[in-house]
Amino acid sequence: MKDKTLPTADTDIIENETLEKEVELDNPLKSWLVNYVGEKVSPEDDVVRVEHVVEVLAKEFPEFLMVVAEENWLRGYRQGIDDVERGMSLAKSQGHEV
Repeated sequence: MKDKTLPTADTDIIENETLEKEVELDNPLKSWLVNYVGEKVSPEDDVVRVEHVVEVLAKEFPEFLMVVAEENWLRGYRQGIDDVERGMSLAKSQGHEV
């Protein structure tokens, strides 16, 4: 099985435990997708994990993953700006020069 670590912008390695989780079949779409992915990757233990779904989507439907990745990146970027602005406001309110 592949390494479950993802590089970050500063080349640190983080572990993503979600990739290792078995996909729960709690709705018809997940059932269909897990069956489809299972046929494509044929996991040795017959357990389809989130990692497998991501791999198949990346190969067969990259447009979908790109939209999700872009949205997450933009939200993170906006959150970072908001955090800085909030921190600067707090520092000013406590009498610190910013």
